[in-house]
Amino acid sequence: MFKKMKSGLSGLRQRLSKTHNSIMGGVEGAAPTMSREEFLETLEESLITSDIGVATSLDIAERIRSKGGQNVARLQEYLRDYLYDILKEVEAPLKIERSPFMVLVMGVNGVGKTTTIGKLSAHLSSAGKSVILGAGDTFRAAASEQLELWGRRTGCDVISQSIGTDPGAVTFDTIKAAIGRYANIILLDTAGRLHTKSNLMDELKKINRIAGRELAGAPHEKLLVLDASTGQNALNQARLFNEAIGVTGIVLTKLDGTAKGGIIVPLAKELKIPIRYIGVGEGVEDLREFKAREFVEAII
Repeated sequence: MFKKMKSGLSGLRQRLSKTHNSIMGGVEGAAPTMSREEFLETLEESLITSDIGVATSLDIAERIRSKGGQNVARLQEYLRDYLYDILKEVEAPLKIERSPFMVLVMGVNGVGKTTTIGKLSAHLSSAGKSVILGAGDTFRAAASEQLELWGRRTGCDVISQSIGTDPGAVTFDTIKAAIGRYANIILLDTAGRLHTKSNLMDELKKINRIAGRELAGAPHEKLLVLDASTGQNALNQARLFNEAIGVTGIVLTKLDGTAKGGIIVPLAKELKIPIRYIGVGEGVEDLREFKAREFVEAII
């Protein structure tokens, strides 16, 4: 079901062109006429604009500044190498190591969480895995309806209950269904905001407890979906979820529509949480496994 993205790396460059232009737009055309210091000063500003962050941007510029040579092309190579050194540490594809394998999918409303679950179910189903979807966001009717639609599209069973039902009950039912139907993978959607006095993190902790009680080691992956276009807010969300729940993997979505894709660098540098997938478009095939080298080549 996944199609190969058109033109490979060139296709990824096209999807990440806004971030590329944010970082390199100010220096590429003028680079041949720039002095070494002009290049570095302009680069600092561009890195900050792309949401790599002030501290990280200054650190990158200083590291490049400490290298010898006046050749601007060589300075760009240093930039590529340094970003790759950061991002390669979080390149780690999702490994399905048992059956059923439970993935708890988290994130605030609007980040593309349910759509990511649908695309991931398509990817896993096309790889021959039996997938069950759990509609654990029982506070939004649209979330359950969207998941049901993805279930029909991908041929995956969906476990859901009426709006307002305790998400813990959906978790319990989904795990029991997966065990009874010999499913390989559980993808459980969760709320991004609660409409009650209950705290979202408390609700997620409860789901964790129920999952662990009903299935050894579950959830086996705590996957956080972040919207790249929110920039520093995405980093703040990652800190919050990681401190409260413990995140084991990240999906960074909507990279094709933003100039703030540089946020992936402070995410990797500060939190060091594996980045499993990136979202670079609307199609099912646009959810891609994160590959550090390809990503750096596309944005630099």
